[in-house]
Amino acid sequence: MSDFLNFLNTAETESLTKTPGISNTIAENIISARPFESVDDCLKVKGMGKNLLTRMQSTFEAEEKPSENNAMVPVWEEAPPVLVEKSQPPAPEPPVEKGPSFGSRLGQAFLNFVRALFRLIALALVILGIGAAIYFGVPFVNNNVVLPIQRNTSQIYQLESQVATLQAQLDEMNMRVSGIESTIESQTATIAKLNEMQATLEQEATKQNNSVLIALKREVMLTRSIEIIARARLFLSQSNFGLARDDVQAARDILAGLLADAPAYQADALNQIIMRLDLALGNLPAFPVIAVDDVDIAWQLLMIGLPESPSEATIPVGTITVTFTFTPTPTPPPFPSFTPTLVPELSATPTTVP
Repeated sequence: MSDFLNFLNTAETESLTKTPGISNTIAENIISARPFESVDDCLKVKGMGKNLLTRMQSTFEAEEKPSENNAMVPVWEEAPPVLVEKSQPPAPEPPVEKGPSFGSRLGQAFLNFVRALFRLIALALVILGIGAAIYFGVPFVNNNVVLPIQRNTSQIYQLESQVATLQAQLDEMNMRVSGIESTIESQTATIAKLNEMQATLEQEATKQNNSVLIALKREVMLTRSIEIIARARLFLSQSNFGLARDDVQAARDILAGLLADAPAYQADALNQIIMRLDLALGNLPAFPVIAVDDVDIAWQLLMIGLPESPSEATIPVGTITVTFTFTPTPTPPPFPSFTPTLVPELSATPTTVP
């Protein structure tokens, strides 16, 4: 046994492969696993078994015995015939596995068919779900998302158009307001000049007692009342009812001063105008809309002018009916500067300022 163990630890690949069943791979595995402390350690080599190890030992012993017998036989004696040890039968090959039976193959085929059928049904359900989602989802999205967005977009465009229109109107109103303010400033300057002119004429008329100066002073007072009422109308358009009432009161006081020295054929017209101004004063500031109409009528009556002679005053007081159309207040032309030395040269016929 020790010789066989020595063989296992020292044999080359060619010696090991002499044993039937030991391939080059097994021989290399044996060489790699050496040294062995016992013969049984060789069973741990991959590919080795008890039958194969026994066969290897038998082959080793068969090769050792002829060498021993040949060493003991004399030269002159004929060597007996070498007994050839019968080789052991090869190890039985592992049984070949038989293929699956027809029943198992039929069952596997049926199982595969069922799986494929379920996959097809699942795919059909997924396709039907996608189709139903599209069929019902598209109208829902269209009614609840697309159409509201379109309506909102249209409303936004309309609002933008309205905002642009309102902005244009606001710009126009601002221009009108600025125009009204400039007109008010111009009329205020004109009224101030007329006031100065009236004061100068009153002083000169008091000194000289000239009828022409007196007539001219009355024309200046009428012009002042027209300008003051026109400015009151502008204040009413700005909803500045306090200043409008002050101007109406100022114009009323001027006309009341003219009424004291006015002839009878002009007194009726002045009373009619003063009555309208009193109505406006009574409605301001509580009822500005009604006051606007009375102020407009008074302004139109002043623009028509007072009658110049009794023959022109044919309309009785209280029955006058006038149709008025709102027109911008005309700015009277500037009056010539008054110089006392030129008073005798003034024309005897007073002129009416339009």
